[in-house]
Amino acid sequence: MIRDLFVSLRRVKIYALVGESGTGKSFRAKLVAQKYRIDFIIDDGLLIRDNRILAGQSAKKEKTFLAAVKVALFDNKSQRDEVARKLQGERFKKILILGTSVKMVNKIAARLQLPPPSKIVKIEDIASQRDIETAMRTRRIEGKHVIPVPSIEVKRNYPTIFYNAIRIFKRNPVPPGISSTPRVHEKSVVRPEYSKRTRVTISETALSYMVINCVDEYNQHIRIKKIAVKDDAMGYRLVITIDVAYGTQLGGDIHELQRYIIDSIERYTGILIEEVNIIIDKIIET
Repeated sequence: MIRDLFVSLRRVKIYALVGESGTGKSFRAKLVAQKYRIDFIIDDGLLIRDNRILAGQSAKKEKTFLAAVKVALFDNKSQRDEVARKLQGERFKKILILGTSVKMVNKIAARLQLPPPSKIVKIEDIASQRDIETAMRTRRIEGKHVIPVPSIEVKRNYPTIFYNAIRIFKRNPVPPGISSTPRVHEKSVVRPEYSKRTRVTISETALSYMVINCVDEYNQHIRIKKIAVKDDAMGYRLVITIDVAYGTQLGGDIHELQRYIIDSIERYTGILIEEVNIIIDKIIET
């Protein structure tokens, strides 16, 4: 059984690199791995060592966002068994797992029969707010993602999503007066199927029903009066007019409701919600 293969893996130290989707985790994964002398990187369904993809499948080749999430979480048994067996055949002490949250990293580790992370690095610890915002804007507008391996690896394994290569030159520290040859680190820029311009579309009626369901799940005391849906090149924009029951505490929770609607719809449909505006029309008696 695959579970029996992992007794030795319990002694492996797990590192987590955590940040929201599109904040630049894959771009900076190699830097974290080098700093802590980490042998393996697990990113979006792939097991990576040095400049090679050793096992797994890339979430970035999936046609819908939901399918990509399942791949990133190793939802498929054959995928996680392949990675598990590869790990069992290698000698190493440390693994870096990338995820949008600690919960996600814990789930990946558990599915691969690895211990939970003992060291958590947040993207805010290694990237400036300006860099994070730039990365998110590039992801949102251009749909570009990064796989932390050279282009030759991506072209060989996933030629249909390859877009470009990024080369980073870095010199090793040496004593004064001695010249050094810069090392070249290459990362691959890809355009996942679910991020391409021919994005998933949905009818206004279906999207409105999803919004109603999300609001009801979030707070049953909120009544929706009107939903306006606009579709442009960057995604869907929603304007939701609501009534709230007297005594309902919303306040700053409006922003949480906006985020809940966006996250829920994008996670389960793969469509892009660019903006949600919520208008409180009146407070009513229950």
